[in-house]
Formats: sequence, C-alpha cells, structure tokens
Amino acid sequence: MNETTILQRVRLAASKLPGVKLFRNNVGGLKDQSGRFVQFGLHPGSADLIGWKSVEITADMVGRRVAVFVSVEVKTATGAIRPEQINWQNQVDAAGGIAEIIRSETEAVRILK
Repeated sequence: MNETTILQRVRLAASKLPGVKLFRNNVGGLKDQSGRFVQFGLHPGSADLIGWKSVEITADMVGRRVAVFVSVEVKTATGAIRPEQINWQNQVDAAGGIAEIIRSETEAVRILK
C-alpha cells in the first residue's frame, strides 16, 4: 500500500474518533514566479498530519478538557524516516505532545484512542 492511501485511511479513521482533529501538513518548498525559494508547511521534519486530541485532565481540573498536540508521520512498510523527522518527533514528545511514526491505519487509531 502506498503512503497516500495509508494517509487517506488514517484521516478517515481519525475523523471518527471523538475529540480528535487532524489536518494535512504538506512540508516542502519551491521557487515562485520570480525564482525566489518559498518554504511551506509547519516546520522542516514536521509530520504529515498535525492536530489535537481532546483529553480530560486530573483532579484539580475535573471536567475541563484540554487539547494535546498530535503529530502523525505516515510511512509505508519500507519508508525511511529522515533525521529531521526524528528531531521533530523528539521535540513534540518532550513538550508533552503525542508524536508517532505510523505505517498503518491500525497503528494510528491505537495511538489516538
């Protein structure tokens, strides 16, 4: 299965999970009409899908919901992970977010539940 198909399946599955919102994050760059290089996307190495998962937090704030940042990088079974993607994942994890590199819809649903 190619990466685009996995990505589409993950987006569809995530849309059915309560409190989860994911958005496509295309990262890259190109030259504009004047030849100037323009970068797009959140940050080099940032994941294919970004968003949040709404969670209820503990005792002193019972009933209040917060959004936890979610970063999902989609790869095929043999897709290589770039160093900047590992760096991004480490930074999101260190800040308390959820950052995963997944290779199937099943893996994505597991981390988002």
